Amino acid sequence: MFNIILPWPSIILSPNARKHWAVIAKEKKIYRETCYYQAKAQGATQLDCDKINVNFLFSPPSKRRIDLDNCIARIKSGIDGIADAIKIDDSNWKMAFEFSGNTGGFIEVKICSIKN
Repeated sequence: MFNIILPWPSIILSPNARKHWAVIAKEKKIYRETCYYQAKAQGATQLDCDKINVNFLFSPPSKRRIDLDNCIARIKSGIDGIADAIKIDDSNWKMAFEFSGNTGGFIEVKICSIKN
């Protein structure tokens, strides 16, 4: 098991942002790469298992109300970046999402392997 701390995703990645597709695509690429390099820098390596449990704990940047489904949509490209780092496709992840109750502007990701 290991933890990764990811930066809060850009507002541009929100489904409510309604930006031009090219702007969104650029931001998705940036966030995916950022999450990949953050995961690698924090010790993520290829895991020796087929399936994993992944828990996402959101700590928004402010106490402003935010929907969990919006947070999940905003982190999709970040999930792909982590999948690239650990070499396990996210279709083999069992995921859980929740708020931490604190602010800070980051996402804590807890990864546990599922033994076959």
